[in-house]
Amino acid sequence: MTPAIFGIQGQSLTASERDFFKDSQPFGFILFGRNVAHRDQLRALTDDLRSLTGRDQLPILIDQEGGRVARMQAPQWPVYPPAAIFEAIYAHDPSCGLEACALNFEALALDLAEVGITVTCAPVLDVPIVGAHDVIGDRAFSQNPEYVAKLGEACLVGLRAGGVEGVIKHIPGHGRSAVDSHEDLPRVTASDAELASDLLPFRALSGALMAMTAHVIFDAWDADRCATLSSSVIDQVIRKKIGFDGLLMSDDLDMKALSGEIGELAAASQRAGCDVVLNCWAKMTDMVSIAEKLSAPSLESQGRMSQVSGSLASVTTSATLSQRQAALVKRRDELISR
Repeated sequence: MTPAIFGIQGQSLTASERDFFKDSQPFGFILFGRNVAHRDQLRALTDDLRSLTGRDQLPILIDQEGGRVARMQAPQWPVYPPAAIFEAIYAHDPSCGLEACALNFEALALDLAEVGITVTCAPVLDVPIVGAHDVIGDRAFSQNPEYVAKLGEACLVGLRAGGVEGVIKHIPGHGRSAVDSHEDLPRVTASDAELASDLLPFRALSGALMAMTAHVIFDAWDADRCATLSSSVIDQVIRKKIGFDGLLMSDDLDMKALSGEIGELAAASQRAGCDVVLNCWAKMTDMVSIAEKLSAPSLESQGRMSQVSGSLASVTTSATLSQRQAALVKRRDELISR
C-alpha cells in the first residue's frame, strides 16, 4: 500500500487513474468540488473506489467543515454554518454550545455517510490571533484555546455519531500565520512559551484518530523547515509535547508554501515523520512520482493506517436519514436562536 492520499480528476475515474490506483493501492482518496455533481453520482464514485481497491473500509476524505469550506454545496446538500458560530452559544451556556456543535456535525456527517465518504477534514483546532491572515478566520471555533478544545471535541463526537471520522488540523497550529500557506510559506516568530496556547486544543484532543500538519515554520522549534518537513517539530512537538500518537498526514503537498519536486517533497515529509502524504490535484505525473519516491510505511505507520481503516464505519444507507437529519438540524437551530 502506498502511504498517500490522492485526488481524482473528475466525477468518475479515468482509465489511466483506474490502472494507476489499482497498481499503487493508495491508502486513501480525497474529493473536491470537481468530483461532486449529485448524490447518485457521488455514491457511484465512492463505491467504484471501494471496488477498485477491494477495501470496504476505505478512507475517502473531503473538506466539509461548513461555512466557506464545503465541497458538497446547495442545492444538492444543506448549508452548514462556520465553526465560529458556536462560540457565542458556548460562552453563554457551555452545555448548549456543545450540544449544538455536536448536533451540527452529526447532521453534516450523515450527508457524507450517505454518499460513501468516510472522513472529513475537520475540526479546525487552530487558534487565530488578532492580525493573522484570514485563511483560518471563522473556520476556527474561537480565539480562546479552551473553547476551541471543547467545541473541537464536540465536533468529533458528532461526526462519529453520524458515521464519519474527523481529522484535527492544522497541527501544531496555523492561527498565527500572516500569510495563506496555499500561496506562500508562513513563518511564526512567537516564543515557545507563547505557542503553548496554540498547542492546548491539540493536546486536549491528542487521542484523535488522525491529524493534518501545518505548512508553517515555527522559529522557536525549527527555523529552517516547516512543520510538515521537520523531524524535530514532528517528534519533539507533535508526538512528545502534544502527545499525538494517531495517524499524521501532511497537508496538501501541492500548496505554494512548499517548493521542490513533489515526489521529493513526499519523501521528505515521510522522513520527517508523516505517516501518509496528501496530494489533492490528481496530476498523474505528480502522483506517479510520489508513489515511486515514497518508501514502504514503517511498522508504526502501518499500525496507525490499520487502526484508521479498522475504525471507519461500514458504508450503509438509511431510508430514515432525512428524518433523522431534520430532527438534528431543528434542535441545533433552537439552541442557536436562544
